[in-house]
Amino acid sequence: MMNNRIVQAYRQAPWRTQLQWTGLFLLVLVFVASVTSIYLNVSASAAASGREIQRMGQQSEDLERSIADLRTQLAMLTSAANMEKRAEAMNFKPAQTDQTMYVTIPGYGGREPAIKAPLPGPNPVVAQPLIKSSYTESLSDWLFQGFFRPLEKQVQP
Repeated sequence: MMNNRIVQAYRQAPWRTQLQWTGLFLLVLVFVASVTSIYLNVSASAAASGREIQRMGQQSEDLERSIADLRTQLAMLTSAANMEKRAEAMNFKPAQTDQTMYVTIPGYGGREPAIKAPLPGPNPVVAQPLIKSSYTESLSDWLFQGFFRPLEKQVQP
């Protein structure tokens, strides 16, 4: 009988347990709603970024097509046949050999040749290693150099 009274004294009222379960359910519901809203926000921004990348890619392709078209038009305008027709329309005539005059300019040596490859012979530039030697040594090598080498120097007479 005494045990019944102790258990009854510590037992919560039914409305309190119901309120606790309701609060726990609402807490879980708010957590799920916040996780869902974060997921939807990230998904929407990723989709918007993807569409922006697609739009920029399409714009880049359009610009490349336009540049190619303009280069084609320039090539057609500057073709030999077209330039000859335009020169005839402006009353230009082809120059004969006896009509040409070459002028020498003192001090002008002409164009410098473009050197695109290294000159033949020994290579004066020594290739630098891509990775420093300190990055390629192992821990045991480092320990050997750091601890055992000074001992070897002390032992030698």
